[in-house]
Amino acid sequence: MEIKIREGQIEDLAQALELVKELAEYEKALDQVDNSIEQMAADGFGEHPVFGFFVAEKGATIVGIALYYYRYSTWKGKRIYLEDIVVTQSERGSGIGKQLFDATIQKGKDTNCTGMMWQVLDWNEPAINFYKKYGTRFDNGWLNCHLDF
Repeated sequence: MEIKIREGQIEDLAQALELVKELAEYEKALDQVDNSIEQMAADGFGEHPVFGFFVAEKGATIVGIALYYYRYSTWKGKRIYLEDIVVTQSERGSGIGKQLFDATIQKGKDTNCTGMMWQVLDWNEPAINFYKKYGTRFDNGWLNCHLDF
């Protein structure tokens, strides 16, 4: 069956959140997912949307997502940030991740971004090897910082 990549819609949020939870489970952090469909709807489709996403559709089922937003670098200017790329376990290795990644890159180019940024867990070798195929630069010497409100 053909895979269709398209912009995500509010109606896709339930399936998208299930994929986010699947990713969290893979990363052994399911207990850290506090987000909800209602919060995602407000944040992505409210008066001032803060994220966008692509879906990979196989028939009527969403089998992958790439969620992104824009950030600003004082050194580089406008950047697109790939928050998560998720392909359901049964479809991994079929090229869907590449299609979603490429769609996000194209979105960045179409919106005049100077590049794309994202994070990858240091133990996720399949993802690291995938990103290496693109000539990705991996930064050393930076620590991730978080404040929860």
